[in-house]
Amino acid sequence: MSSPTTSLDQNPDAARLIDREVSWLRFNERVLEEAADPTVPLLERIRFLTIFHTNLDEFFMIRLSGIQQQVEAGVEVPSVDGVLPRAQLERILASVRETLDEAGAVETSLLDELAKQDVEVVHFADLHEDAQSHWSGWFAANVLPILTPLAVSPTFPFPFISNLSLNLALFVTDPQGERRLARVKIPNKLPRLLRCRAREGHRTQLFPIEELVAANLEALFPGLIVDTPAVFRITRDADVEIREDEAEDLLKYLEEELRKRRFGKAVRLEIAAHADDDLVRQLQQGLEIQQTHTFKTDRLVGGSGYATLTRLERAELMWPPFVPRLPRNLDGESIFSRIGTGDLLVHHPFDSFVTIAEFIRQAARDPAVVAIKQTLYRTSGNSPVIAALLEAVEQGKQVAAVVELKARFDEENNITWARRLEQAGVHVIYGVPGLKVHAKLALVVREEAGRLMRYAHIGTGNYNPITARVYTDLGLLTCDGAITADIATLFNRITGFGLPTGYREVLVAHRFMRSALVEHIQFETQEARAGRPSAIVLKCNAITEASVCEALYEASAAGVEIRLIVRGVCAVIGGRPGLSDHITVQSVVGRFLEHSRVYWFHRAGTPACFIGSADLMERNLNRRVEILVPIKDAVIRQWLRETYLQRYLDDTERTRVMRPDGSYKRIRSAEQPSDVHQVFLEDARTGHATEL
Repeated sequence: MSSPTTSLDQNPDAARLIDREVSWLRFNERVLEEAADPTVPLLERIRFLTIFHTNLDEFFMIRLSGIQQQVEAGVEVPSVDGVLPRAQLERILASVRETLDEAGAVETSLLDELAKQDVEVVHFADLHEDAQSHWSGWFAANVLPILTPLAVSPTFPFPFISNLSLNLALFVTDPQGERRLARVKIPNKLPRLLRCRAREGHRTQLFPIEELVAANLEALFPGLIVDTPAVFRITRDADVEIREDEAEDLLKYLEEELRKRRFGKAVRLEIAAHADDDLVRQLQQGLEIQQTHTFKTDRLVGGSGYATLTRLERAELMWPPFVPRLPRNLDGESIFSRIGTGDLLVHHPFDSFVTIAEFIRQAARDPAVVAIKQTLYRTSGNSPVIAALLEAVEQGKQVAAVVELKARFDEENNITWARRLEQAGVHVIYGVPGLKVHAKLALVVREEAGRLMRYAHIGTGNYNPITARVYTDLGLLTCDGAITADIATLFNRITGFGLPTGYREVLVAHRFMRSALVEHIQFETQEARAGRPSAIVLKCNAITEASVCEALYEASAAGVEIRLIVRGVCAVIGGRPGLSDHITVQSVVGRFLEHSRVYWFHRAGTPACFIGSADLMERNLNRRVEILVPIKDAVIRQWLRETYLQRYLDDTERTRVMRPDGSYKRIRSAEQPSDVHQVFLEDARTGHATEL
């Protein structure tokens, strides 16, 4: 692939920070790089291509829609790199078009390689006559009855087009010569690519379902002349605005807002390149969308549709499967007894999520446990954690669950779980007014020898066994008295809306975390100015909070060596002379989605190290309930710095390093190749990892 697109380039002397949207688009370019990487198995490369397109969908729904609202409202506040909203919007749209051209070239290459593996994506018209006849019969029996053709006329206004739905647009003409626009929606429960066996040999062929529908439109419009249809889909503004001060019942209010999301303003039109100009114009008028937001393509409309290919049973074209390890010293032992001997660190996906599920499950079944408190931000449909909480209620334990209803795109799922938990007798708390509860916490209260003991899990990731197999996350299991007391205080703050004056050990947002982190950075700055050793290593998903960025620049100016391992958005510019000479910014994109947050400071030879839920963004530090827990165990702390973080710093296969202009350059070493994910997988396979 080419280097980052010129439409995102900025004057290297013009700004101290990188615009969030620019940085995000560069992250998605790194995802696309993985799709183009020949060292990645073929079907995994196709998966990266679908992730690229899914990411772009969300970008338009949330980020671009917000900028467009600023433009329409006449907002003249510049971005952090000095660009006004209208120019920012133009810059983004130009960059997206350039990157989509690159994605198209990658798509062509991947499909060509797939054809060499006897799997072809073809057009319906390219199938042999017997296959076309078979599928037309299948269409008549399984698809035609559920389709609803809609024509536009004075009595039939322009139909509502739902977000990301797949549609056919066409003109139909009646015997009197009246020509009308018509639309046919492809049901989203049907597979996007239909699979059949080629006539010759053992080749597998797949074709888009919209082409099957297009080939049989006469059945939907009998007696009419049907013009050539064009497939299209739209993206709508899906950013739900929650005004909790106006909502007496947050659950009902949110349900209503989610219904409104379906009717958000259209912000993108994707349509087949062969579409008639008049057809495009009528769609634009009906959708009230501009030409600048219209994207024509001669490839699959909605590239995430290639996800069907990733489900082919071709193991040789995918990464080898792996089995997460279980801590060896938990076999047949109470997890509370194990935690009682010292803190336990788990590292997902290499350590099984079963460890965390077992922590809650044993708590539910243990007669000595009297209470369980849990935060739930995102979880799965068959979550063992939910099942354990329900079992705990049945066992007569006090159970409280903080269910964050405002978790974006998981709102409906969380509403369902909240109601089920509440009906079972769980004390359900719907977050904190004005804040999102993003902290990943579980607290168990157990009666031991006549006194109450607390056990806690503090994680960087959600209580979701599905994402725990593909996200890299860390979790600490501890019964440390000071830490668990702080967590109990935090739960009381969430459920009782109290305002504690502080915490003893943990860092909590929104009130205390930002100032504490800046203080740690400033300590290293003072050490460097005094000529003493200093260092900072931060690993997270995003860094944008202005005061943190400026503190890092000040530390760099003092000579502190700073290594930032940031998966996605990073406003800090690394390696710019006179601004950030001692800051290196790198991003790792590979087999697993980087999700863990680790903050390490030298602290005069007695390091301070934290893990937890918070990225260094305005929303995390100022508008969310977040927690970072200190790693007090010296062995775990040493492993995190010398093994865990160092392996990321040493990676040469999946790492990109930021240039002074804010673009990224991939580094690779033929002499000493190191893929951090493969190294951790090998540890899990061989059992050589430190037992923590």
